[in-house]
Amino acid sequence: MSLPTASKHNAAASKKWRCIFDLAEKQRQIEAIEQESLAPDFYADRQHAQRQMRALSRLRDEVTTWESLRTRAGELHELAAMLDEAPDSDLQTEIEASARQIDEELERERFKLLLSGEHDASSAIVSIHAGNGGTDAQDWVQMLQRAYMRWGESHGYRVELLDEMPGEEAGIKSTTFSVNGPYAYGYLRGEAGAQRLIRLSPFDASHRRQTSFAKVEVMPDVGDEPVEIVIRPEDLEIDTFRSTGKGGQHINKTDSAVRMRHKPTGIVVTCQNERSQIQNRELALRVLKSRLYELQIEEREREQARLKGAHVEADFGNQVRTVTIHPYSLVKDHRTGAEQGDTSSYLNGEMDRFIQAGLTARAGEPAQA
Repeated sequence: MSLPTASKHNAAASKKWRCIFDLAEKQRQIEAIEQESLAPDFYADRQHAQRQMRALSRLRDEVTTWESLRTRAGELHELAAMLDEAPDSDLQTEIEASARQIDEELERERFKLLLSGEHDASSAIVSIHAGNGGTDAQDWVQMLQRAYMRWGESHGYRVELLDEMPGEEAGIKSTTFSVNGPYAYGYLRGEAGAQRLIRLSPFDASHRRQTSFAKVEVMPDVGDEPVEIVIRPEDLEIDTFRSTGKGGQHINKTDSAVRMRHKPTGIVVTCQNERSQIQNRELALRVLKSRLYELQIEEREREQARLKGAHVEADFGNQVRTVTIHPYSLVKDHRTGAEQGDTSSYLNGEMDRFIQAGLTARAGEPAQA
């Protein structure tokens, strides 16, 4: 972004700031929640109070961020105005560097404005399951688990492993983990679907090329949200067993792991990462509630698609993304067309290009490859 004159900077700034964030509306929402919290019976409904306070914290963070950006842009404009009166190459270099930084921050915040879905502001629960490909598919699950966990940690989210089923030879058959923090679900929900890996198999004696699949599921963590999900105790079949994963002697020597089956739907949830059986029960219920809510959404969408006369099952073979390591290096999203040649960075959690392309595509904007 070149800023040789104040007028050019002013035009660029005006374009960037045009109607992208209504600070006044956000401030009204903050004041409304603050006023509500003063009511004597505000904490009588503990869950509602917690939701409102989380919303208040999120709104305050948003307003603080945008007010800071607006203030910095105004200060930059004043500095740029000085160039019209007294050109200074050092000052111009400093202004251009600051403008680029503000542009980058604006772009990140702009993507947050695309997260307007019902549960986009929620934390996320991610499950990854091995598909076709045998041991390679199980290794692929482990690679994806590491990539998404690294993505979450690099963006300041708290990542918590909930369950993991190791493969017989290598890798992981399935894994479930939570990504805790504002808008985690909004960012990750577009990652759901089958992902394909093409490479020379390290598990094949002849080192032949292998294609393997893993299915990614992303659910909003609705554990504390007021969704209409009723789980009756008589509908649950609960077993306890010893953990098969990592966790130390206590986990492996007591029946702390929990397997929970929801009889009406057949959904099975296991949690074995905590030391306490009670903690694993609570986590299993949390995951089950999110799975049932996701099932409710899927059934509603299937009915809408049936009425429209079109429906395509999301299954293995209908991959949404392919990572090719051999015979060339490429990550390609088949829905948005986004791609990059550096597979190593993608597998290390640098997947913002694809997440942002999905967000812009859902918002009806052109996706950038």
